[in-house]
Amino acid sequence: MTKTADNTGTLAKAATAARAGEHETKISAAGVSVFYGEKQALFDVTIDIPARQVMAFIGPSGCGKSTFLRCINRMNDTIDICSVKGRIEIDGADIYDPKIDPVLLRARVGMVFQKPNPFPKSIYDNIAYGPRIHGVAKAGSAMDEIVETSLQRAGLWNEVKDRLHEPGTGLSGGQQQRLCIARAIAVNPDVILMDEPCSALDPIATAKVEELIDELRTRYTIVIVTHSMQQAARVSQKAAFFHLGNLIEVDETDRMFTNPTDQRTQDYITGRFG
Repeated sequence: MTKTADNTGTLAKAATAARAGEHETKISAAGVSVFYGEKQALFDVTIDIPARQVMAFIGPSGCGKSTFLRCINRMNDTIDICSVKGRIEIDGADIYDPKIDPVLLRARVGMVFQKPNPFPKSIYDNIAYGPRIHGVAKAGSAMDEIVETSLQRAGLWNEVKDRLHEPGTGLSGGQQQRLCIARAIAVNPDVILMDEPCSALDPIATAKVEELIDELRTRYTIVIVTHSMQQAARVSQKAAFFHLGNLIEVDETDRMFTNPTDQRTQDYITGRFG
């Protein structure tokens, strides 16, 4: 068996088991520490993230929440001085297993960044890019269907259906971010990671993206990093508070915001620091 086939089989079996209901926890991390050279950025993070919910990572700037988010699709692999210790599983499969191809992992774990970053291509080609390189579909009606379905799920189809071959960079900021979300879901991922997806958007565009997140969680597991307590309260069912590289507290969002168990969480939520 080729390496790619083996990788694909490992990931596919785990995803099939999850859809069969064998795993209520989608992502499980145990003892995760991250180092940038000699500097330690994360300390022994252990957390379970449930399937088909929104988990919000909150905490002050530099607390490690984006660093941990990037561990979930191995984006830290691209940083030469970065090393990750511990274990992260998706559907029970160790994503740092040498058999797992990071490229295939990132197809299953989509990423939406802080600043909208559409490719310098048409709207259609932005969506079709992932399915093409991963062999999900070739040109023609199958690809057309993927493009339309992805744009519909991202709430963008009616706004762009008559200009699919115009540049994606010509859209407004909020539309560009929804295009990036559509691009992420075009390869049918299981997990979507969002790193401050609304910080560059105006309030109207932010509301549309938040509404989209709420709709997508019925189909995907979503992990969002946000500085906005109000946004975390609006979109997430569970929240995790990070401080100085440590995971301090994980709980249902409503309970954490009304009755946190750690004084540091209370101080952050009430604005005493951050």
